[in-house]
Amino acid sequence: MSSSRYKIPKQTTRTEYPVSNSRFITTVTNADTVEKARQFIHQIRAEMSDASHHVYAYKIGYGSSVIEGMSDDGEPTGTSGPPTLAVLRGAAIGDIVLVTTRYFGGTKLGTGGLVYAYTNAAKEAISVLPLEEKVERKFVGVTIPYTLYERLKQLTQTYEGIVEDDEFDAEITRYLYLPQEHIQPFTNDLRELSAGQVKPIILED
Repeated sequence: MSSSRYKIPKQTTRTEYPVSNSRFITTVTNADTVEKARQFIHQIRAEMSDASHHVYAYKIGYGSSVIEGMSDDGEPTGTSGPPTLAVLRGAAIGDIVLVTTRYFGGTKLGTGGLVYAYTNAAKEAISVLPLEEKVERKFVGVTIPYTLYERLKQLTQTYEGIVEDDEFDAEITRYLYLPQEHIQPFTNDLRELSAGQVKPIILED
């Protein structure tokens, strides 16, 4: 799956994983910036302020351009944040933040027990998480003669374009959102149709 098209969380999901009287409550949602991830972590801390720990990990972006973060939040170093992030890395999902909130049940789990608990709490949440596809798009403008309008409509459909507007003047200017991965083949087809006369212009990155 390319970095311009990938799976993301569709909605906020919560699961609970009990281990030796401790409750591990995992909440997952979509976050496409570090700021949104931090806001969500803060929100969970405020919602369950009486909990022992709020362990988190996030993965913003997908593929080669990813920003990651994690925290053990007071658990022994390496027993909770890294295993949680490892689960996110193993899932083919981008723009995701996951917080596992622990209510201590009186029984110490030990280092291995904590790694096991946090890993499985995260895995369980990911396994029931509804997903949707995110497609990175660019806003593009194309000006063409009227004779090519029908062909442009066909190309728009072929390359999954979303039309914002058509302006009819001496020529037609179409404004549309194109999947990033389709811009080059769309451009090539337009040039071929117009004998090199028409080229789309990217209006915003």
